[in-house]
Amino acid sequence: MRKPVKTDAKAEPATPAMTAAMMAFNSAMLQAWQDIMSDSARFLTERLHQDLDTQRALLACKSATELLQVQSAFFKTAMADYADYATGLRERLAAATKDTMEDARSGFSRGYDDVPL
Repeated sequence: MRKPVKTDAKAEPATPAMTAAMMAFNSAMLQAWQDIMSDSARFLTERLHQDLDTQRALLACKSATELLQVQSAFFKTAMADYADYATGLRERLAAATKDTMEDARSGFSRGYDDVPL
């Protein structure tokens, strides 16, 4: 059985630059998360309405040919919608990651020879 490891209760406080970077990171991520969730809710609501419209159209079909046409149109539209949404989501996530990383950068840079040998 392993003995518990003692940890130092005095942790080093975060530097001001690190604190600022963490705050910027959280703010940018929160905004990106809100935008993505809002857009997801909008997309799902639109798709649900289209699904219900398709169900009504399927129930109104009088022949197998008409049923096949409604199903075919539904699947083509659904596939296009989901592909467009996935592409847009990927682009939004890439932009959010870029914005988050830019906001998280500190204003400090290190020189090539600032580390003593």
